[in-house]
Amino acid sequence: MPLKVHHLRPAQGSHTKRTRVGRGEGSKGKTAGRGTKGSKARGRIPATFEGGQMPIHMRLPKLKGFRNAFRTEYQVVNVARLAQLFPEGGTVGVDDLVRAGAVRKGEPVKVLGNGDLTVKLDVTAHGFSGSAREKIQAAGGTVTRL
Repeated sequence: MPLKVHHLRPAQGSHTKRTRVGRGEGSKGKTAGRGTKGSKARGRIPATFEGGQMPIHMRLPKLKGFRNAFRTEYQVVNVARLAQLFPEGGTVGVDDLVRAGAVRKGEPVKVLGNGDLTVKLDVTAHGFSGSAREKIQAAGGTVTRL
């Protein structure tokens, strides 16, 4: 006779019935597995209750300040690094910086003004500091914000 789904049964003894506590003296009645007396035998108390001692969430210091979840985190490139990577000048975009290994792909780039620039660069990025903009324009280059 072939095996059919409706003939399947769990192995003998593997499926024990749920114990219904507090339903008469014959089956875990009376104290219902809670022992005798005390707050745990009576009402519901939270698992975090420490017996009237000052709770841990009140004993520990709180974190101060504020952290903006919507802040834009820029990858930074300094003017000195641009001069080092592109000594012959020309146009510099975010893709060029990624290819040169200065920044990672897929994140906004901001150019900062640390260092000196002597070559003419036409820089395109997501952000520029005031000093970076001045140094690039003083060297004869242009600044384009994405």
